[in-house]
Amino acid sequence: MIKRLLRPGLEMPRLEMPRLGLPAFRLRILVRSVFILLAVATVALSVVLLREEKERAWQSYQHGFERSQAEVMARLRHPSGQLALLNAGSLGQGATPLAPLLLPYSAIDFDDQNKAQQAVEMAGCSVQYPDGSSVCAAIGNNPYAGGFIYIVGSFYAGELAARERGALDLAAVHRARVTLDMRGTTSRWVAPFEAMAPASGTAAGTSPGARGRLTGFVDNGGEALDARARPVRDFRGWLWQNGQCRDLAGAAPDCLRRSFYSIRLPVELFREALFRKERLVWPPEDLGSMRVRVEMLAPGDGPALFDSNTPGAQPGASLTEVTRSLLPGEKVQVRKMGDGEENTLTLKGSEVQAEPSAPWLIRLVSWLPLDAPDARTTPAGLDILDTPTGNYVVSFTGNLRGLEQGLAAVATRMSWYLGAMLTAIALAWLIVEVGLLRRVTALTRRAAAVSYNVQDGHIGPRLGDLDVSDLRGSDELGILAGGLADLLQRVKDDIQREQLRAQQERDMWHAVGHEIMSPLQSLMVLHGGPGDPGHRYVQRMQQAVHVLYGTASPAEALQAADVPQGRLDLDAFLRHVADNAHFAGIVDVVYQGGAGTVIVRADEFALEDVVTHILRNADRYRPAGTAITLTLTASESTASATLHNVGVTIADELLGRIFELGVSDPDLPTPVGEGEHRGQGLFVAKTYMAKMGGTVNARNTADGVAFTLTFQRLG
Repeated sequence: MIKRLLRPGLEMPRLEMPRLGLPAFRLRILVRSVFILLAVATVALSVVLLREEKERAWQSYQHGFERSQAEVMARLRHPSGQLALLNAGSLGQGATPLAPLLLPYSAIDFDDQNKAQQAVEMAGCSVQYPDGSSVCAAIGNNPYAGGFIYIVGSFYAGELAARERGALDLAAVHRARVTLDMRGTTSRWVAPFEAMAPASGTAAGTSPGARGRLTGFVDNGGEALDARARPVRDFRGWLWQNGQCRDLAGAAPDCLRRSFYSIRLPVELFREALFRKERLVWPPEDLGSMRVRVEMLAPGDGPALFDSNTPGAQPGASLTEVTRSLLPGEKVQVRKMGDGEENTLTLKGSEVQAEPSAPWLIRLVSWLPLDAPDARTTPAGLDILDTPTGNYVVSFTGNLRGLEQGLAAVATRMSWYLGAMLTAIALAWLIVEVGLLRRVTALTRRAAAVSYNVQDGHIGPRLGDLDVSDLRGSDELGILAGGLADLLQRVKDDIQREQLRAQQERDMWHAVGHEIMSPLQSLMVLHGGPGDPGHRYVQRMQQAVHVLYGTASPAEALQAADVPQGRLDLDAFLRHVADNAHFAGIVDVVYQGGAGTVIVRADEFALEDVVTHILRNADRYRPAGTAITLTLTASESTASATLHNVGVTIADELLGRIFELGVSDPDLPTPVGEGEHRGQGLFVAKTYMAKMGGTVNARNTADGVAFTLTFQRLG
């Protein structure tokens, strides 16, 4: 009877133990059963979820395959897709130097700016340059209409200098220089800009821009034309300049404007091929080896405004954009009808590096059944693409094996979580069994023994210091309920103490408010005259004391305060504030008026309190000698007053919190003579503005901080 238990923390004299019934062990049996069922359910749930995931992945892949097939066909049917398909070989050679592309159109209507611009945008043949310039060099798909090379693009230039008819000097005008290298022959043209009269119907005061022709001459390498030079007959070019400046802040005519040009180059080799007796091959087989260079020159001998050989250019449409619509592992084959299999163009979706997966998981994923009847069949599709140069057969092939491998890879990763969960369950059971259930069992027996001995009256020194007065109930939860009751009682005691402390604090605030109101009444008598500047401030002090100390704590009082919403001339109010700020010790307050009478919904005393708090905050952190500026702006429905001071800005992490009670900047020094900052002024300002139906916010400027008060305008 006097032996001790060997478990630490439970070394008590051995008591006479009663026989415990089944209810005392019921929860322990339940806990152990729950752990076993939890482990079995975790494994079963993982298998069921894997099967459902396979079902959803298959359905999603079917929809994705159909969607990617539709997207690929839509891209290929679009002019940009046809352009990429017709020029699949040449588009992969880089953006510059320019090589003419085969258009999905027979020709470009180069005489019309809108039609020419729309044609190149639809086809996506423009090469983009870092400065915003662009150029498209192409031929039509019709050998008769496409016996020319079309150059359509844009660049930025100032006011265009035009050539007068008959003038030979080209150095003083804007001009285009075009070079074509093909089949061992180099052709060069220079095309000065010749302005045309503005279009009729232009409204007065508008800036329609400039337009005119680019008259082509054979380039002799100099800056002046030969006296016998004549325009090239089939060289046609147009230049249009937008009337709007690139930089909206710029001033005409010095600002840069977008200039759009459209040129048709005559190609004698194309023309000669049309009249040969042998079979015409179109498009030319050497189209990808042709090189075109376009230069836009300004007056003088400075650098070119635009050069198509400038590095950093981005190519136009390509089949790479089509492959982005394909899922990993999918394949698209495009073959022109009548061509052999060797000319088949193959596009593949992005290859994804297969993640390692457990072999048994791959077999498990393959074994899991699906409801779809064709789940074992590889998805495939076939479509016909009709283009101006002929029909193409487009075949699609899916990748079902990749779906299973991807799912197995995901399952492999998740298997670690499953193993971790089972390990955690086993570890939790071990911890609960060893660290909790055994201790609960010992405590249950000890409590039952104590209860048994107490009931039988066997109370003696063997009980030691163990207090068992709260051990009530027939099972573990009943025994632990006593400890919980003590904790709840302690919480209740703490709450009562906190309520008592809060009541004492509230009483203290009431006492402070009462003591302050008495001298304020005396001050009101001393400064009772209407013309006395101190009368207004005593009234504000009375209102603040009544709000802060009348009913509750400062935060509660401000929230519950009733602020009247009257009519106030904001312009006159701000002017009054600027004129009288020195009475409050704030100098150099400047009101930049000019808005006239602006009536807003506000209370004069509450608003003056708001402005004063913000002015003191601005005065505290502005450099000496700088002014605080007040500005007023108004719209039809609202009016805004801005208070700006020069100085340090507010930290980003505090900018959104400075209007909260008790928030202040700890990094800014406290001026001499001012007490500790409690972060209450801006909280008062925000609360009063909200009660008047307005808002207040702060923002950092380039040289300081600006507070903006927004009001509802009444008239």
